Amino acid sequence: MNGVWKSANDRRCVPLIMCGGAGTRLWPASREVRPKQFLPLFGKRSTFQETLLRVSDPALFGRPIVMTNTGYRFIVLEQLSELGIEADILLEPARRDSGPAIAAGAVLADQRDANAVVLALAADHVVRDTRSFVEACRAGKVAADEGFIVTFGVKPERPASDYGYIRPGDRITDGVFKVGTFVEKPDAATAATYVEQGYLWNSGNFMFRAASLLDEYRQHDPDSIASITEAVTDAGRDLGFVTLAPEAFGRARAISVDYAVMEKTARAAVVPVDCGWSDVGSWHAVWELSDKDDHGNAAQGMAVFEDSRNCNVTSDKALVALEGVDDLVVVATTDAILVSRQKDANGLKRLVAKLKTVAPEVTQQHLRVHRPWGSYQSLDTGDRHQVKRIVVKAGGRLSLQKHHHRSEHWIVVRGTALVTVNDLVKNVHENESIYIPIGATHRLENPGKIPLELIEVQTGSYLGEDDIIRIEDDYQRA
Repeated sequence: MNGVWKSANDRRCVPLIMCGGAGTRLWPASREVRPKQFLPLFGKRSTFQETLLRVSDPALFGRPIVMTNTGYRFIVLEQLSELGIEADILLEPARRDSGPAIAAGAVLADQRDANAVVLALAADHVVRDTRSFVEACRAGKVAADEGFIVTFGVKPERPASDYGYIRPGDRITDGVFKVGTFVEKPDAATAATYVEQGYLWNSGNFMFRAASLLDEYRQHDPDSIASITEAVTDAGRDLGFVTLAPEAFGRARAISVDYAVMEKTARAAVVPVDCGWSDVGSWHAVWELSDKDDHGNAAQGMAVFEDSRNCNVTSDKALVALEGVDDLVVVATTDAILVSRQKDANGLKRLVAKLKTVAPEVTQQHLRVHRPWGSYQSLDTGDRHQVKRIVVKAGGRLSLQKHHHRSEHWIVVRGTALVTVNDLVKNVHENESIYIPIGATHRLENPGKIPLELIEVQTGSYLGEDDIIRIEDDYQRA
């Protein structure tokens, strides 16, 4: 496995970044194939990237483990590369909720260092005050070293009914307390009472010695821990990824870590922290975290507001103009537009559920489809033609392939393409084109130092992505 792992004398934490979820609470920007943790919601970096940077101080944090799934593995690799950060990427063969996912990361860390302290973080959260967060980690590590399983309790900014709460108990050490009570999401009146009584929001982020977490989990579900340990021990290797053994991992009970461990253990501790935390669980939360004009309007992309207040606009390309409206969310992507009330998160949940029955593709896939070699986007489609914009990153290449039902015409608009068509291998430069007949074996690659951009025109009786016969593939999809 990759990386140099330190001895027990190295007191750094192992960040375990959880980024396998596929929520649609920020639809249409967030979809199943590219969910919110990989989106640049606030500036140029995704929340996954911001999470990695938050735990990049080498004095406190070691090489991270990223827990994800096969569908996101190349997105993870690309976003790590953009930051120049290396990590061990652990792939779940199936989603089993946070309990098995965190346990698998703990097993991997424990196998490498019996004294490993793990910091398990959700990749889709926002922390505005990194310094306070890091200080909370330092405080929590003292308790974690002593065998406590530490959660981070956020000091509430308001009574909120969409978070679980924690009542702190007796003091353990500076800044760390035993957990008195975990409580589920309350109604608004109960939430207000909790805030008055000093309860904390449950952030869902944890710090623990790997061995301690596994011991507590094992007491309540020994079969699952045995299966998870087997899945890690028998893990495979695929292009540098660590792939959990699917049959063994599938035997683990699907359960959240809160139910599996935290609400049952006597070793639960909490660090109160005021670090500008948010789980970004709605477009209203995005608005709260965004810069606003004098009338409370926020915009990511092009937007013009006239006699409008407390609105939130996110747009890929189109100009959005709002006049005479209040408290609206408008999200415009290339293939879907959302218009919603600011604070009705449940309404969006109902809408997405309906879309999954009438137009499931818009909840699953963006028009721009990411691949390990780059991306493509459909520009126009007819009965017997499709036009795509293809971008191949520097050094990337597509599989050697052929099609039974379509021919293709490639026009290079930026960079240089190295093209294989049967026995022909040639460079195609800007403003040049090449034709690929039906049935021809072909490959496209970018030998240059800048992204290769081209327009592909497909014609034929069937244009589906499943009409690709891969003969050779760098990413083992053949």
